[in-house]
Amino acid sequence: MAKQIIWSIRAQNDRKQILEYWRNRNKSNTYSKKLDQRFREAINIIRGYSQIGKQTDDQKARIKIVKDYLLIYEETSDSIIVLTIWDSRQDPKKLEKILKP
Repeated sequence: MAKQIIWSIRAQNDRKQILEYWRNRNKSNTYSKKLDQRFREAINIIRGYSQIGKQTDDQKARIKIVKDYLLIYEETSDSIIVLTIWDSRQDPKKLEKILKP
């Protein structure tokens, strides 16, 4: 059975900022739309195959790579919670701070 997808506030904001950045940088919606479609496709794959992502040191969170971005999520018994979308070109120490409770 496919699980419900829940986007955290942080993940929603990350996605919005990423898409706005590319829209402003390129002066066009074309790339933003393609990137958003890739995020949606990755979520659909995760919905059906939640164990597909690489397990993190946290043991709860998993990572699915989408181009230069890491889609970080956790699985519960009935849902997938998208925690954040992380640009992998950033300092990884920042990500460690975000993922630590």
